[in-house]
Amino acid sequence: MTAERPKNIFLCSCDDTMPLDAETVRRGCRGAEVKTATQLCRAELERFRAAAARNEPLIVGCAQEAPLFGETAGANSDLTFVNVRETAGWSEQAGAAGPKMAALIAAAAEPQPDVAFVSVTSEGVALVYGRDERAIEAGNLLKEHLDVTVLLSRPGDVPPPRVRDFPVAKGTIRSGTGRLGAFDIVVDDFALATPSAREALTFAPARDGAKSHCDIVLDISGNPPLFALPDLREGYVRADPGDPAAVLRAVLKARDLVGTFDKPRYIVFSENLCAHSRSRIVGCRRCLDLCPTGAIAPDGDHVAIDATICAGCGECAAACPTGAAAYALPPADALMRRLRALLTVFRECGGNDPIVLFHDSEHGTELIDALARYGTGLPANVLPLAVNAVTQIGLEALAAAFAYGAAAVRLLVRGKPRHDLAGLRQTIGLTTPILDALGFSAPALIETDDPDALASALATTELRAVTPRPATFLPIGGKREVMRSVLRALHGAAPNPIDVVALPPGAPFGTVEINVAGCTLCLACVAACPTGALGDDPERPLLRFTEDACVQCGLCKATCPEKVITLKPQLDFNSATAMSRVLKEEEPFHCIRCGKPFGVKSTIERVIGKLAGQHWMYPQGSKRLEALKMCEDCRVAVVADDDFDPHGAPPRPALRTTDDYLREREANKRAQDSEH
Repeated sequence: MTAERPKNIFLCSCDDTMPLDAETVRRGCRGAEVKTATQLCRAELERFRAAAARNEPLIVGCAQEAPLFGETAGANSDLTFVNVRETAGWSEQAGAAGPKMAALIAAAAEPQPDVAFVSVTSEGVALVYGRDERAIEAGNLLKEHLDVTVLLSRPGDVPPPRVRDFPVAKGTIRSGTGRLGAFDIVVDDFALATPSAREALTFAPARDGAKSHCDIVLDISGNPPLFALPDLREGYVRADPGDPAAVLRAVLKARDLVGTFDKPRYIVFSENLCAHSRSRIVGCRRCLDLCPTGAIAPDGDHVAIDATICAGCGECAAACPTGAAAYALPPADALMRRLRALLTVFRECGGNDPIVLFHDSEHGTELIDALARYGTGLPANVLPLAVNAVTQIGLEALAAAFAYGAAAVRLLVRGKPRHDLAGLRQTIGLTTPILDALGFSAPALIETDDPDALASALATTELRAVTPRPATFLPIGGKREVMRSVLRALHGAAPNPIDVVALPPGAPFGTVEINVAGCTLCLACVAACPTGALGDDPERPLLRFTEDACVQCGLCKATCPEKVITLKPQLDFNSATAMSRVLKEEEPFHCIRCGKPFGVKSTIERVIGKLAGQHWMYPQGSKRLEALKMCEDCRVAVVADDDFDPHGAPPRPALRTTDDYLREREANKRAQDSEH
């Protein structure tokens, strides 16, 4: 199946600063009408206007002038802009970049699904947290726009304002929770300023544990930030009080945080797929351990994701083994389709040794632009693919790149990342042994803020032979379904298609091993398994395991009362088509009254052996002992017909009082006296 091809394409050489290979683009985008220009945004703008007036989908190989083209297009909103210049045309290897241009255009033509939004409302209640008169001055700048309160942490001699336009208090913030429109602040040593202050602010008696509810927090206190990763907490604006320019920028940013804002719902969460816990026993904690903003919290048997706090890093979705947390910007299948189009068209147009470069739209795009403007530009075989956050990339994306024919994969991240990259490193650590075993090269990070360092890293990228059998499958479905499709395709395209690959601890694939002798077939593990990997049979006592469904959450191991279960992480490429296997099976016990099979024979015989003659309720040959050998229906019938209490105890001894003991003692004494 071939990639969807765009129909109408406009390429511009940008005043002949880059060569255009229109013929190669036509070959890669078969059936498309490809037009070229020299100055489409100026001298030839009418050509664009005429093409847009046809009201058909149109791809323009320019991103810089997108606002102008969008305004000129009028009613035609079906426009797609591709940055061909910085990613391909402005390069020392621009003459060989025809296949790359065609691939970039084909990938951009892939439809992108709509993204849901969550609304956040801010009424403009602002807390300015500082330590001296600079906080009061910030309050003066904001008072016409926001409902301001100034809180001074351990203030010195601060001159009182001539006119008090807003409350001023002292105090030190103990803790803060929430987000834009809903911050909850706890303050110690809190006291309002007194109105009688003359030379310096004075305050009323202080108290601890005061609470504040506000929409915006402007922190220019110089104290440690109130939140982990403060740059990712919307509504919390922080600046160094010693940098006046930074303080002014923070004031201006806080001023604009009033109204209703729509932010993308980055994660689509399905509670029924979550493997966090069962019966208060915790299994999977991957997302909880990785979330940098604290947007994820336990909520019964699953977790809950606060979409208003989530910053969209995507580490939870990349690590989620069941697909309960799935990234939505874009979904996994949409990203795979772009990747498929990119590599398929590049190969069809004669491109060789493609290197896929995942990068984000902020840091990565700026670095690529700088390399194009001031350096050598990207090599002709480096195919950049912009995503919202590089940390959203999971095993399925990395594996799909190689299945579709990549020679190498690199992930461009900041030299000084905004948050921990532990999740991304774990993903690479999981992917590397799989690719190594199958004969592919390992993916790697490029951690830099320097365009020259980016160029050097790409120039020294180790390439292995491209798969001789590149995949062409079209990914459809949720993350787990896409993952299965990708791994099957990767195995089919592998230079060394071995069937089983050992994986590191924590991998979301693997098998379960049990100590058969110690297992009693209580089936507690079956009840705990969230994916149905462990199952039973209503007709006979057995434990069944389906490896393709196992996500190695560990709930079976934690639940097992006999502690006989061991997890073994591995990837068996045959598990998707393999039948479930029986881990343990025993003969059922047959009811001595009706012959119906029930329970496990060895277990019931073991119980009877321990109770017979060893407990007052179960003397040898008693009806109670025989009742244990019956199914639940016969047991009830026998108890009712024979009119006996299966739990009845022997008669209790007569009640003895103090007088009884005294009489007995006197009788014993008289008996002893009579003997003498």
